[in-house]
Amino acid sequence: MASENSTRKPLPAPDADTSAFWRGLRQGKLLLQHCRRCRNVQYYQQTTCRECGGDELVHRPATGRGKVHSFSVVYRAPGPAFKADVPYAVLLVELDEGPRMISTLTGSDPADVTFDMEVELAFDHVSDDITLPRFRKA
Repeated sequence: MASENSTRKPLPAPDADTSAFWRGLRQGKLLLQHCRRCRNVQYYQQTTCRECGGDELVHRPATGRGKVHSFSVVYRAPGPAFKADVPYAVLLVELDEGPRMISTLTGSDPADVTFDMEVELAFDHVSDDITLPRFRKA
């Protein structure tokens, strides 16, 4: 018999580096970091720019649009918490702003996913504190 912890999906734990990102999602915005020094745009939040090492990063809202760069359809749940979700598609989305992010497809049959499929951000409010970024077919 599965324990209660194994049937609950894990949630992110925002920290000092990522709190602005998670707060943005709760407010309906995908925030990307933009480097004032070299103009690099990055996703996942860090204290320094991955291109130049600078610390002049500012958060700006993204369009939330992109294309599927790669994907995988999951048919076998990685644990009891995900059993009801299979099959589901895990996407590597290239955002219009350049960075790529991993998320899941919502609102469509995973069998319909194709490379270069246009997608847009969907906000999945899973708790008062956490909103997860997912993508739906545009």
